[in-house]
Amino acid sequence: MSEIDLKSWYLQYVAALDGRRLDEMDQFIADEVTLNGTPGRRADVIADMRSILEAVPDMRWEVQELLFDRDRIAVRAVNTGTPQKEWLGVAPTGKSFTIVEYAIYRVRDGRFVEMTNLHDSADILRQLTA
Repeated sequence: MSEIDLKSWYLQYVAALDGRRLDEMDQFIADEVTLNGTPGRRADVIADMRSILEAVPDMRWEVQELLFDRDRIAVRAVNTGTPQKEWLGVAPTGKSFTIVEYAIYRVRDGRFVEMTNLHDSADILRQLTA
């Protein structure tokens, strides 16, 4: 995929996440995928996504920066949401959070085969419990 194709494809992925269209993830995530260094399956990744969206139904991913290097994508995004169910061990309080997420992906045959993300979970907890 060219850089332009990867950008368009990645933004479609984020739009599917923001639209809660997890049934479309098979077009973005390979059957066998490594998530944060741990081998797994697409169903595992979707289950993680589903649990986040069930707890934080208004979760949003706002892409701030995208970088491409052959089959790799690097992303800086701002994530926001207000948990409506217990999440990260914290009961819902009506408080929202805003964090920066950094993600690195490797794409093969038009799907993610490696997905790595990093964000400050302690900052989320501080915002939700302050």
